[in-house]
Amino acid sequence: MPALKRFANPDVTRAVANLVWLGLERLTQIGVAIAISGVLARYFGPDVFGKWQYANTLLLVLSPITWVCGAEILVPTIVHRPPEQLGTVLGSAFALRLAVSAAALLLTWAGIAAGFTDPLVGAMLAGLAVTMLFREPFVGVVNAWLQSMTYSKPQLLTSMTTAIAKAALVWLLVRAAAAPSRFGWLWALESAVIGMVLVIYYMQRRGGKLGWQLDGALFRHFATAGTVFWLGLICMYLFLKLDRLMLERAVSFADLGRYSAAQQLNENWITLALMLAQTLAPAFVYRIEDLAHLRRNVWRLTAMTAALMIAGASVLDLLAGFIIRRVFGPDFDEAIGIFRWAVWLSVPAGIEAIGNLVVLKYQAKFVLLLKWLLALAIACVVNLLAIPRMGAYGALVGLASGYLAAASVNFYYIRYKLRP
Repeated sequence: MPALKRFANPDVTRAVANLVWLGLERLTQIGVAIAISGVLARYFGPDVFGKWQYANTLLLVLSPITWVCGAEILVPTIVHRPPEQLGTVLGSAFALRLAVSAAALLLTWAGIAAGFTDPLVGAMLAGLAVTMLFREPFVGVVNAWLQSMTYSKPQLLTSMTTAIAKAALVWLLVRAAAAPSRFGWLWALESAVIGMVLVIYYMQRRGGKLGWQLDGALFRHFATAGTVFWLGLICMYLFLKLDRLMLERAVSFADLGRYSAAQQLNENWITLALMLAQTLAPAFVYRIEDLAHLRRNVWRLTAMTAALMIAGASVLDLLAGFIIRRVFGPDFDEAIGIFRWAVWLSVPAGIEAIGNLVVLKYQAKFVLLLKWLLALAIACVVNLLAIPRMGAYGALVGLASGYLAAASVNFYYIRYKLRP
């Protein structure tokens, strides 16, 4: 009976439904990512594929610049503000994100024009960078509203549909023997479509009106209150991509392509832990005020995530050779060993993601910044020592060291904040 009562709880029901859609979306994204990576790897070859992956790495290092007033600020604000203030909250966040995203895009294009990158890498990045103009201002704002309701189905369904359409367009461009520089614009198109669909959905739910309004005081609050979080997220994504940034200086683009092939597949798997944390946060962490209840939820979520990551990593480890050869072909055999070790990074990554929810709940911005600065510094030192001796495996050691450092900071904070 207690179990049935818990399941009948509206928050639990919404969370379970959200998890079902999350699982479908992740499976779709993983399948699409594998298909696209395989098609492009075989079409480009290891050298050009390495440049494509490096362009994506640069994008993922630049994208956090647009994350000012991120979900860790916006979602709790929506949850705790009266419903009649929703338009003002979202409008102020949108205006701030759009201004920052436009500036980031222009600076990226200026850097490409100035020749700061390899010419082909720059040509690929030019199209990919347009995603910054749509992801956070449009997709991110509406998705924060959906997260606050523990109802991500519209965003997940749209993401699945556009991912499948993008895969079809990639195949068509390959059949047409398109230049490698043109593929990045498909990612820009995808982000624009998702943003448009989500904004239309929001308007339909709100009586056909957008109703977003700019409030100067709230705009300034979002710009300043989120600064430390923003810097922390920039450090986090720099840490996540530091392996490729440092490997690019030590290996050829072909070797970087093989390493990136393994890591791209692995990152699709790790993203499951991050999305799992995001979808569970409002119902099981952000809205819980009783410390004993919150403590139980955090440890249960940690155990569930660890079990999921261990089970998944075990399967992927066993299937590594089959997956790499089927997806990328014989030119990428060196990626098999890298992939087998990389998938186990999902365990500390998942545990860290759950622990991070407590940091976000209490808006511990300096803890977040310190955590990722520490992880970044440790990974950088380990990479400097390990990459010359171990190559790509040294980069994996650097990532593992950083994840363990970040998770340790989380555990220390949780023990301090949630002590009986």
